[in-house]
Formats: sequence, structure tokens, C-alpha cells
Amino acid sequence: MTDTQPRHPTDADHRAPDEAPDYTAVVERALAALDLDTKVRLLSGQDMWTLPAVPAIGLRSLVMSDGPVGVRGREWNAEDPSVTLPSPTALAATWDPALARRAGHLLAQEARRKGVHVLLAPTVNLHRSPLGGRHFECYAEDPLLTGAIGAGYVRGVQEGGVGATVKHFVGNDAETDRFTVDNRIAPRPLRELYLAPFEHIVELARPWGVMTAYNRVNGATMTEHRPLVQDVLRGEWGFDGVNVSDWTAARDTVRALRGGLDVAMPGPRTVYGAPLAEVVRAGEVAESEVDDAVRRVLLLAARTGCLEGVPAAVGPAGVPQGIDGRAVAREIARRGCVLLRNEPVGGARRALPLDAAALRGVAVIGAAAREARVLGGGSATVFPDAVVSPLEGLRAALPDDVEVTFAVGADPRTRVPHARDGFTLRARYLAADGRVLAEAPQTDGKVRLTGRLPEGVTRQDLSAVELTGSYLPRLTGSHTLAVSGTGELRLTVGGAVLFDGRLAPGSSDPFEAYLRPAQRRMTAELTAGESVEVTLRCAADGPQTGDGPALPAFALGHGEPQPDADAEIEEAVRAAACADVAIVVVATTEETESEGFDRRDLGLPGRQDELVTRVAAANPHTVVVVNSGSPVELPWRTEVPAVLLSWFPGQEAGAALADVVLGAHEPGGRLPTTWPARLTDAPVTTVTPDDGQLTYSEGVYIGYRGWQRSAPAPAYPFGHGLGYTDWEYESLDTTPDSVRVRIRNAGDRPGREVVQIYLAPTADAAPDAPERPARWLAGFAVVEAGPGESAEAEIPLPDRAFAVWEAGDGGEAADGGWRRVKGVYRVEAAHSVADRRLTAEVTVG
Repeated sequence: MTDTQPRHPTDADHRAPDEAPDYTAVVERALAALDLDTKVRLLSGQDMWTLPAVPAIGLRSLVMSDGPVGVRGREWNAEDPSVTLPSPTALAATWDPALARRAGHLLAQEARRKGVHVLLAPTVNLHRSPLGGRHFECYAEDPLLTGAIGAGYVRGVQEGGVGATVKHFVGNDAETDRFTVDNRIAPRPLRELYLAPFEHIVELARPWGVMTAYNRVNGATMTEHRPLVQDVLRGEWGFDGVNVSDWTAARDTVRALRGGLDVAMPGPRTVYGAPLAEVVRAGEVAESEVDDAVRRVLLLAARTGCLEGVPAAVGPAGVPQGIDGRAVAREIARRGCVLLRNEPVGGARRALPLDAAALRGVAVIGAAAREARVLGGGSATVFPDAVVSPLEGLRAALPDDVEVTFAVGADPRTRVPHARDGFTLRARYLAADGRVLAEAPQTDGKVRLTGRLPEGVTRQDLSAVELTGSYLPRLTGSHTLAVSGTGELRLTVGGAVLFDGRLAPGSSDPFEAYLRPAQRRMTAELTAGESVEVTLRCAADGPQTGDGPALPAFALGHGEPQPDADAEIEEAVRAAACADVAIVVVATTEETESEGFDRRDLGLPGRQDELVTRVAAANPHTVVVVNSGSPVELPWRTEVPAVLLSWFPGQEAGAALADVVLGAHEPGGRLPTTWPARLTDAPVTTVTPDDGQLTYSEGVYIGYRGWQRSAPAPAYPFGHGLGYTDWEYESLDTTPDSVRVRIRNAGDRPGREVVQIYLAPTADAAPDAPERPARWLAGFAVVEAGPGESAEAEIPLPDRAFAVWEAGDGGEAADGGWRRVKGVYRVEAAHSVADRRLTAEVTVG
């Protein structure tokens, strides 16, 4: 028997980084050389993604980019593809900060390749309610897990010489009315839950940036929230980086500056720039207050190598490079896969992993099997060079003598997908007199201009954009065409005008209107093998983002002739009945899970639930792969022997799925958020404001903390996940400062276990102890061991794990303090919050 050592969030790799170079002198020299007008320009974006250069002081333009799962760069198109990692929920499901750090290294490499200096990530808001539309972009329902994964990610990015921007500070836990909602959060949950991940990351990773959110918290909009930004973030925690607004979030010049906002984005028209110079000259604010913000911008420039004459915070010799992006994407995808259920099929052998040698036929079913949803919608969007679909991955990995059949079964989409297969397209940028200003190839039918325009095109000259080219049909019949966007659109197919009119925004939320615009569909009778010319013209009438006419954002959609929906399910059932195993991939879509709006329910879209039930009845060996970024209801979960959660798995989706399903690798994931059986069982379901306010009346009882107070058990609890081996928890030794857990791999293959430590107050708690959850996560460690081997994990119990926040008389989050609650606690070593294996007690004095 041998021991292996664990990886966990307190390893040396995850201590606070070494001190950066002292840039004080060079920043002060640069600041002294600037006049007021130049200073205020530095606090306002010069365009969608950049800050201005000041050559006189050696300051280069600083470039920002969205980037939770990849680095898009300044352009919203596929001309410069990005390595696309799995969703943040998948990364959190690994429970491995070291892997998050490696993901950060890769993203820094991508950022440097694209000339990006600051990554607008990670998103560390909590999963307060399963209805949160952007939860796929956040990590978890627990603040400790969120903070640990976020700190690993930030360290990795910044060790690559690129700034990380932790967002959205704070309380942006839902999308409904996010620009105006006032989230009413009491001081205790604000401190113990929502601020905690930010505090953890500031302490452990020292991020170079924080992004303040659109919403209000307790009456003050976050871009003007002096108590939380100046007093807590900067004063109490010592954050020395740049505070940048979410895009268009800054509202008032004086209140924003006094509230601690450094940079207002995007530019050039913001509350800073000329308006800020005006209020300084009018005596409403002192120039010294502007100087404080400029110092932080210059410090960021120095750290990222944008200020000449000083070394960047990370020199070339210290920057990780040569990282294989596909390999990292594949590893995160398989490590993040959560095996929710794995029951025996026709004997002792469990449904997974499959024995490829015993297979003769595999039915792969579901629209998402052929075209997986690999990332979430909204600002997290990037464009991978290629995507390995589940169908492709399984076909490539299975032996040649295994017949793989495919059936759509049920399509989850209600909107027509963007034109892609069979289309050869280019975008032409036109002046008012019809001149072609520029031309560029298009990989699909979606045109979004949010960054730099093509060379030779200015916003003043641009009158329209044409998406034009040809389509070679694969099938004869009635093809569906669709146009979407805002403004004047004209679609011509084969010389015939199919649409000519104006589309209005489909939502009052400008981002939802931009990301999920109104769509109009029509049909065209086309013949297989006969190419047809297609042109979609859009006037420059899209969302306004700065000087000049608004930029177009529009799309051409296309769908092939489809058989009857009942016939598609019948075809899938026949394929399943003839196969040794049926693998059904079910999914959400951008219509149900995206930035810009919250979900209305947790149901899988379309007839996917019916599809699973019918296939399971036809083949007892049915494996269901759930391709979603957040929880969905699985009403058929007990009807199938295996359920595997792949989240949004990134560009290597199919390769990673084949690794796990065929047993080359173990599904390593554990749930970072509770999965309800029904939405109505969830402890928090309110995401819609009432008269402009959203009251967090549940206090500290979100996620598993709330589930433990309610009668119904969830479908799958926080921390749950099965592997391909069994673990015996052998011993638990504890002190008030740490625990040591010894476990043994009792199976016949190597495995990885996430040892979770929970604290639970006992009846012997202090008489004046406040009400607390039944238990809470206090630490965790990832351990590995071979068959029969044991592993030990030593996990610290931080002082904060025994503390509660007690508000002061002022009622603000900055008033009050942490109180260590004395008494006797149960220390529980667990496989999940509901599967606790060993218990000990510790007395805290």
C-alpha cells in the first residue's frame, strides 16, 4: 500500500503571489507629466475595448477583452479563432484550483497572441437561484469553492503577464432588470456569501482589476457605491487595482469618481473624459481625486507591460508558454464531467464505462450530439477554430467494427440556427453611394460589429453591410430562411426578395435585444446540388456605442427541410432498439440559457424529455449526456441507468466525452451547485424585482444551505459525483486549525476523489450563537490513488470558517466585524454534502 499526496487550495502554488515590482516612482513621474485633459481621457475608453495611448510618457494603448472561456479579442467574429474552454461551471466542477490556474496560463497565452492586456474575467457571482440566466459563466453556489477556483484562475492569468478583472462586484446574481434592479441584501449574507469570493481572491491572488456591476445594492448603484468599493474593497481588503465599469454602467460623473470608479467603458462617450474635466474646472471635484484613479490606470499599464521604461510585473522568462490549448480544453472537459447516476444493466456491470470490445452497435441520438452547445451565450461568446461534436468524438474513439448510427430524435431549438454548412459567405461594407469600402470572409451568417471596423471603413462612411454569397443545398425541399437583427433588412435568395422591412428590438434590455434579436422566418423551395445566390443587406442601424452611426448587428438563419417531429422520435427509437447502447445527448440552447435574461423554468426545451423516455423504453442500456451550463429538471432520471453531465464542454466536447464514456479517463467532476428535482423545490426561485427591488429575504440560506432547511431532497446534492472506483474513508483527525483525512481506493482502477470538509454546529454551541445553516463547506482537497492505495489530505480550517458577520450600528457592509463563534462543532469528511463518511468533534474557544 502506498500513499499519494493531494492537491488542494492551500498548497504552496495557491499562496498569495510574490510582491510585484515597486512602480511608485515611475507612475508618479508619468502622472506629473500629464495635463488634466489627458488624465481624464485615460479614465474613459477610446472605443469599445481600449484605453488611449499617450506616447509622450511611453504609454501604449491598453486592450481589454471578454474572456471567461476564451479570449475573443477586439472583434466579434471568427476571423481570429480562440481556444474555447468548457464553461466556468465545468471548471468549478473539477474542484481543482491548480487546474484553474493552468486554464489561466492558457488564456494568458491566448491574450498575448491577440495583443490583449486585460481579460474581463472571471465571473464570481453566486448561484443564488437556479433560474439565473448567466450561471453557466459563474462557478458555484458556495463562496469558498467559488473563491478558490477564482483565485487559481486569476493567478494563472496574471502569471502570464495579463491582467484579470474579477466581476461583477457585487450582487449581479440574476439578469432580470440588471441595469436598474436594487438588490436589498442584509449585511450578514452580503459579507458571508456575496462579498466572500471577491475577498478570497483579493487576498490570495491580488487581481489587477475588478469590474463593478450594473445593479444597485441597498440603494446605491455599484459604480457609485463608496462604502463597498472605497471602504471595503480598497480600504479593508487592500485592493490596489483598477475598478472598471461594466459596459455602459457608469451613470454620473461626480458620484462615480467619489464612489471609486476608475475607468468608464466603453468609449469614447462616457461620464468621464470631457465631462470629468468640466466638473474639475468647476470645482465640483478636486484634481487630486482624478489623480488617484489615473495612478491605478498607470499601475495597470506598468504591470501589463504597456508603460515603457519599466519591466512588466511578469517578465518574458517567467511567462508560461507553449501550452497545448486543445489538450487543456479536453482535460478540463473530462475532469469537469459529473457522473450523476450509474446503475447496473442486466447484471453486475454498471452502465459506464462502456466495454468497447463487447459492442457491435451504438446509437447516438439528439441534435446536440451532432452539434453540441460548447459555450454560453452573451459576452462569453468566442469562436473556436473547430469543435469536436459528441458524434465525431465517439466515432473516432470506437473500434472500426462498431457501427455508429445517428438520429436527431428531437431538436431543442425554436429559433432558426445561423447559416453555416453549405454556405460560402462574405461581408461587404458599403458607403451611401454604393462603394465597397471593405470586404471580409464570413464563417457563418452572423455579423456583429463591436470592435474595430475593417481597414478603410469608418463609422461616418459606413451606410450598410451586406452578407452575400452562395448556398449549395444538400436536400431538395422547403428550406427555412430567417433574418434577425435591428433595423432595415433585405433578404434576396436566387434573385427573389423574401424579406424587406424593419425589425424592432425584441426586448427593452439592450443586451438581450443585441444577443437575442427579433427573428423573422420564411421558406424557399431549393433543389439539392443547385447553388443559389444569397444576399442579406442591413442598414447601419444597430446598437449605439459611440461617435457616428450605430453599427449593424444582424444574422442570416437557415434550416434544412425537416421531417415530421413524431417521425424523428420514431426514427431515434428504432435506432436505439437495434443498438447495444443508446447515447442520448440533451441540451439547452441560447434561447433558454444566456446572458441578458433569466430562465423561466428548468425544463429541457422541445420534446427532449419525451425522447429520453421513449429511447429508454426501447433500450435498457441508455446513457443520457446532459449538455447544459446550469441545472435542468431530469424527470426521467430513474428510468435510465446512467446520466452524465457534460456542462458546456468547450471545443473538445466529443473527444472528452469519448474519454469518459469509454473509460480511458474517469469522470472527475463533483457538483458545484445543487440540482433540483423540480424548480418549485428550490429554496430561492425569485429573480424578478418587485417595484424595482429584489429582496434577498432568504438571508444566508441559498444553495445547499437552503436545501437543508426544506423538506424535499434535491435530485442531486451539492458535491455529488460518481467515479469508476470506490473509496473507503479510513480516518479523520482534527484540530481547531486543520483536519487530516485518510482514504483508500477500494476499487480496481486508479481514481480521483474530492474530499469535502463540512462544519456543523452542535447543541453545545455558545448560548448567544446566531442562527446558522446546518452545515457549511470549510475546505476540500483533490486526492488520487491507484487500486488498493491510500491517500492522505491535510486541509486547513481557517478562522473564518468558525465566524459570522455581525453588523454594526451604521447598517452598512463596512460597519461591524467578524465574530468567532465559540463552542463544539462536528467536523464531517464527506463525498458530498449529503454523503458524509466520517465525523469528529472540535472545540473552539
